[in-house]
Amino acid sequence: MPHFIVEYSGNLHHRLEFQPLFQELHEYVVSTGAFPIGGVRSRAIRCDDFRVADGRADFAFINLNLKIGHGRDMALKQQVAERVFEILCNWMKPITDHSYCQISFEMTELDPVLKFNKNNIHPLFTQ
Repeated sequence: MPHFIVEYSGNLHHRLEFQPLFQELHEYVVSTGAFPIGGVRSRAIRCDDFRVADGRADFAFINLNLKIGHGRDMALKQQVAERVFEILCNWMKPITDHSYCQISFEMTELDPVLKFNKNNIHPLFTQ
């Protein structure tokens, strides 16, 4: 943890380059000292079936969900959420400056009893 999951409208597909966004998000959350690098992962999911507002073909959306494990205090979660949304909005600026796009972000804290995980990458970063 954390996991960044981006869903975006298919009409943005040729206008977005996700690797710079993912790099900045990963570097930021690791820099807080609250998230180990071995658990950070990101993915983007293109949604070809969508409708935004009244259905105009040039309307777009992007939604980022950040899933984190349980146990961090509210002040840290708020700080991380605000910065992650800022990073996302800045990255989207070339698009929102010239076209219509809904940007949303949500942080989800997973219940420790209902979350299961197996990760053999962590040892690579603890040696």
